[in-house]
Amino acid sequence: MYLLGEQPAYADQLINRLQSIPTRLLEGLQPAGEPLRLERVDDLAKVLPGNQLFIIENGLLHALVDERPLFYLQEGDLVGLRQGIDLPTCRYSSEEPISLVPYSRTEVFQHIYADEQRQEQFIHYLIGHTALLSDALARLKQPEIRPATGFQHFAAGEELIHQGDKADHVFIIIEGHAEAHVDGQKVGDVQKDEIFGAMAVFTREKRSATVVASEPCTVMVIPKEQFLSLMQSNPRIAHSLIESMARRIDLLNKEVTQLRLPGES
Repeated sequence: MYLLGEQPAYADQLINRLQSIPTRLLEGLQPAGEPLRLERVDDLAKVLPGNQLFIIENGLLHALVDERPLFYLQEGDLVGLRQGIDLPTCRYSSEEPISLVPYSRTEVFQHIYADEQRQEQFIHYLIGHTALLSDALARLKQPEIRPATGFQHFAAGEELIHQGDKADHVFIIIEGHAEAHVDGQKVGDVQKDEIFGAMAVFTREKRSATVVASEPCTVMVIPKEQFLSLMQSNPRIAHSLIESMARRIDLLNKEVTQLRLPGES
């Protein structure tokens, strides 16, 4: 994936990281047939079967969102994931020959669900692309109506989220490091590429902790509606994410208990 126009360095870095994920996701899985070769296509969705996903083997796909050119997909990108995901209408076209390697949609998701590491990579891939597109779409809007989405920057000492606040977004640190505090007491660290703030979005409760940047941070911000839409279209991935967060919360609860009861073992 490559966004048209200028974008900051952190967006380029994220795109580069996302670019390598599809190949890793499909490692060990056999294609569903011979590559599909098209000389030219005006609307890819009209010629691709809905039961397959495709890796671009050669060529470029231009993406028009609401008929405005916004980005293009290139070799190694995954095509066909948008089904069931609440994103703006997108039309893929190509004015040059393009080669697509087909994979069974069902087999791809079974392959991803069978491995915890692949599940985590897939979550980052979906969320990363959603953030990039949200940010790119926001750049097309007037600054005064630009939504709080895409990417935000925090200086050391700034709060990313505050305990007790309403949970409207999910976050991933692209660059930097942060710390989690409960009632003013540090209870853990938030590392680069770690998803945080999702549990309160799932449970619709207030934020259970404050997260403070311990160094300058660039953070990917996903509105809760988009995040929930991604999870609803991939319920088994959502289940895995919740289990992972529950384990982390259990560890944090134990740390809090030890901090509050220092004289006990």
